[in-house]
Amino acid sequence: MSQQGEKPAAHEDDWWRKLYDETAPDTGPSSAPDSLDDRFDSVSDTVNEPVEPEFEPEPLPEVRPDPRTAWDPYREQAPPAEEPEPESKAEPVPVPVATASQAAVPGPRNTAFPAPWEAPAGPPGPRTFAAPKPPEPEPPTAPPAAETATARDPGALDTLPPDWAASDAPADGGGGTRPFVDHLGDRPPTYDAEPVALPAATSENLDELVPDTVLDGARYGTYTLRAASVRGDSARFRGEPRRDALLTARFGAAESALVLVAVAGGVRAGEGAHLAAADACRWIGGAVARSHARLSEDIRAGRRADLKSGLHRLTDRTYGKLRARAAELGLEPGEYTTSLRCLLLSADPDCRTRVFFGVGSGGLFRLRDGLWQDLEPVIPEEAASGVSEEGPDGDRLTMDLQITTPPSPYSDGPAPPPAELFRFRASVARPGDTLLLCSNGLAEPMRDEPELPAELAERWGPPGPPGLPAFLADTQLRVKGYADDRTCAAVWEA
Repeated sequence: MSQQGEKPAAHEDDWWRKLYDETAPDTGPSSAPDSLDDRFDSVSDTVNEPVEPEFEPEPLPEVRPDPRTAWDPYREQAPPAEEPEPESKAEPVPVPVATASQAAVPGPRNTAFPAPWEAPAGPPGPRTFAAPKPPEPEPPTAPPAAETATARDPGALDTLPPDWAASDAPADGGGGTRPFVDHLGDRPPTYDAEPVALPAATSENLDELVPDTVLDGARYGTYTLRAASVRGDSARFRGEPRRDALLTARFGAAESALVLVAVAGGVRAGEGAHLAAADACRWIGGAVARSHARLSEDIRAGRRADLKSGLHRLTDRTYGKLRARAAELGLEPGEYTTSLRCLLLSADPDCRTRVFFGVGSGGLFRLRDGLWQDLEPVIPEEAASGVSEEGPDGDRLTMDLQITTPPSPYSDGPAPPPAELFRFRASVARPGDTLLLCSNGLAEPMRDEPELPAELAERWGPPGPPGLPAFLADTQLRVKGYADDRTCAAVWEA
């Protein structure tokens, strides 16, 4: 009976008696060999017994890491010639050394069980591909020994072509290298050739600042135009603004178009001289723009009398605005004034009439057959000394006598200064001529220093006009004693 009071079955009691019956004889030692080596051999045979698989699996392809995969972030940085880095960075597992007893174990097992650190067997999953590395450029091959002597030095300076400064002709007029001249005369100028100081500026006068240099050019009909305005060496050194002003403008279109070039030079003693020069150019430009159709028609028709009277009125209105502006600023009329010289050029190829008009000092020159001619209209004082009013080519020089009346006895203030003389000239250009209009800063050395007109005659002669950079360099040919602003416009006739 069990502890729960149940009555066991007969076959269960029989099994219990056979197992724990004290009268049952002991089994004793077995007749089979039972040494330690025999037991090890028995266990080894049992463990190494091959297991028959149910089916024969297909041999798996050898899985090799693709060098294009992105699993290794350092693979793209490795050079192509080096061996690929190992897939795992784990420390190598030491391999146990086989003992003498293990050497007697039969052949290796047929079933391979992967270690925990090994990748699982089976078909590989989807792979991610990194962007292919661009091929490295091949190193340049060394030139042959025969070409080493003629190879170009990469550090050598480039040599400019002979016509680097010309748009349609060699820079020096002969196809050679343009000469470099720092200054003319025996003594160098006092100031440096390059700008030193900038004009003073505040938050209120930023719109009144003017650049150091202005350069412009154009081509219409049978002529080519070059214009430049450069701050003088003295103003560059002292940090003063450029007092000269330059305006180049075209009004209209096609053959009826009219080109205006205005050059203004402010007085040296005036504080706002550069503002007066800019106002004069802007106001005369606006007046010509409003009347450009009639002016263009008169120039093409050769109506010199109409042109003189009409341009005289436009110029007087411009100077009237300057006097009104001076009154607004609380200045005397002479402190806010400027010289004004203008050229009117028709765009019609059949019209070679060039009209000059203006007020104040400056210069008007013409280069013909290698010689410079001074075309400045004659003023009354010169006419009284017996100078003819006709030029060498028969061009009549027109002038305004500007007869002044005595002041009114009822006027409280002093008499106003006499008005500036109005200058006008209309001439017909010839092929090969070069007409030069300039401010007083270039007109004075052109009249007083023979070396300057001779040098410009050589540079601006045949076969054509220089380019803009070369023209700018020509206008900056320095002469000792002349350090004012230079503004000029040159017209080459084809």
